Amino acid sequence: MKWTDTREIAIALADAHPDVDPKAIRFTDLHRWVCELPGFADDPARSGEKILEAIQTAWIDEA
Repeated sequence: MKWTDTREIAIALADAHPDVDPKAIRFTDLHRWVCELPGFADDPARSGEKILEAIQTAWIDEA
C-alpha cells in the first residue's frame, strides 16, 4: 500500500482498530497506525495533512 491507496488503508485501519472512532483520532496516531499496517510500503515522510484527511474521511465512510 502507498499513501494514495486511501480506501484500502481505511479498510485496513477499520479492521485493525474496530473500537476507534475515526472522527476523534489525532493525525499523529493516524500516521503511526498507517505506517504500522502490514503491507504498507511507502515513505512515512510523504504524507501530509491532505492525505491524512482523505484517509480519515474514507475510514469514516467505512465505519
